[in-house]
Amino acid sequence: MRRQRPEFRRQVRRRFSNVFWFWLTVCGLAVLMFIVLFSRESTKPRSRSVLSKSSYNHNKVIEGLNITAEMLNPDSITRQLNDQISLAKAFVVIAKESNNLQFAWELSAQIRNSQILLSNAALRRTPLTLQESETAVKDMALLLFQAQQLHYDSATMIMRLKARIQDLEEQTSSVMEKSNKYGQIAAEEVPKSLYCLGVRLTTEWFKHPDLHKKSQTQTQNSMKLIDNNLHHFCVFSDNILATSVVINSTASNSLNPNKLVFHLVTDEVNFHAMKAWFTMNTFRGVTIDVQKFEDFTWLNSSYVPVLKQLQDSETQNYYFSGNNDNGKTPIKFRNPKYLSMLNHLRFYIPEVFPSLKKLVFLDDDVVVQKDISGLFNIDLNGNVNGAVETCTETFHRYHKYLNYSHPLIRAHFDPDACGWAFGMNVFDLVEWRKRNVTGIYHYWQEKNVDRTLWKLGTLPPGLLTFYGLTEALDPTWHVLGLGYTNVDVGVIENGAVLHFNGNSKPWLKIGMEKYKHLWEKYVDYGHPMLERCNFH
Repeated sequence: MRRQRPEFRRQVRRRFSNVFWFWLTVCGLAVLMFIVLFSRESTKPRSRSVLSKSSYNHNKVIEGLNITAEMLNPDSITRQLNDQISLAKAFVVIAKESNNLQFAWELSAQIRNSQILLSNAALRRTPLTLQESETAVKDMALLLFQAQQLHYDSATMIMRLKARIQDLEEQTSSVMEKSNKYGQIAAEEVPKSLYCLGVRLTTEWFKHPDLHKKSQTQTQNSMKLIDNNLHHFCVFSDNILATSVVINSTASNSLNPNKLVFHLVTDEVNFHAMKAWFTMNTFRGVTIDVQKFEDFTWLNSSYVPVLKQLQDSETQNYYFSGNNDNGKTPIKFRNPKYLSMLNHLRFYIPEVFPSLKKLVFLDDDVVVQKDISGLFNIDLNGNVNGAVETCTETFHRYHKYLNYSHPLIRAHFDPDACGWAFGMNVFDLVEWRKRNVTGIYHYWQEKNVDRTLWKLGTLPPGLLTFYGLTEALDPTWHVLGLGYTNVDVGVIENGAVLHFNGNSKPWLKIGMEKYKHLWEKYVDYGHPMLERCNFH
């Protein structure tokens, strides 16, 4: 059988292909129409539910906001009047500042007229009509147009308000500066009652020679002062009552007060008053010794940089006058107490107490509310200083206290190193002497003769001196901030030593009232000396 011609075979295939694609297209259209019809039927009820749900939510919002239909009306007279009143109130402020009191009065009067219309409409619960409000709307519009002609437009308003804000900020800054200044002065002043106590105690000391004999006998017979098996504390202060509270609170909360030895160092002015007070009063068997720093023969300007600085006229002018930099330095940096030897004596503890091996340093503005004998059992791991760190906030790190623009500071100290607090510190005096810590202090104090490394207080040189020599203690040992900020009640309850650091000392009128009771409960206001000096 012969094969068909190629032309014939190609025609058959073409016909079959056309038929196939025709029926495929018809089926596809049918399926598409079915899908469209089905989707329409299925979406009709859903769209109704969505619309009804949206309408329900819309109604709930309107109900929650107490919006009326009249307020939603684009032609609402009420909304127009409210907008005019808001704008007019702003123009009243600008007019008063421009001393255009007549125009301000006219605006205020028209504001009252419009508000009366709105109040009446609200009382009768019917919308305002154009007829009753037309006059008020036109009168207000005329006044607003006049305000624009007087250049009370938005741009002028913004500029005036900015100027007003700047003026208020300057006033606030001035008030804050004065507040800080007067607060600092109040903190530095000695209350009359404290002054009276010092004078009366000094008089008692010289009037009653038996007090001298009693004091001398106590000192001569007490081997406790050099017994390293006991718990030794030191306080450097010229405040008799504050020091008394430190000792009384420590003794009151001690499980074994007979083991406590307090070493007090004061100045010549308060020495006899201190001796009289602590000879006349007892504190549950606590041993107390009082010295004055003027008796330390090693404490001279050739050895102590601070004494050398005190003799410098420029330093004296800086701290005691404050007129050499046009007031650029804040007053807190100029407090003369920062050059007081009682403040810097903490860096000479091994020289003050040459026989002691371990000692707890306490500031005179602390209250002890738990037994703190456990401090003497803490292992300092070869460090010299045991202290509570204060770097829970970034502003208590080294860069807060030191001048890191100075190459000497930048080269030796990590700016993010954790700061710590003076006020309750455990000192290993054996390690102190071995590492010559006082010599380190002298080095940095002499480098800062021009006050370029730091400006304020004893903490910055302390951070430099004890850098790498400080052991972090549990924060509950030392709670800070009761003299300047709010402290959590739970933190206070768990704290062993509460520190009233800041200007608001508890013995001052500016002390924080909510914390005063923590200090005052260790003051015997019934004591004859305190009654005579009007302590209450």
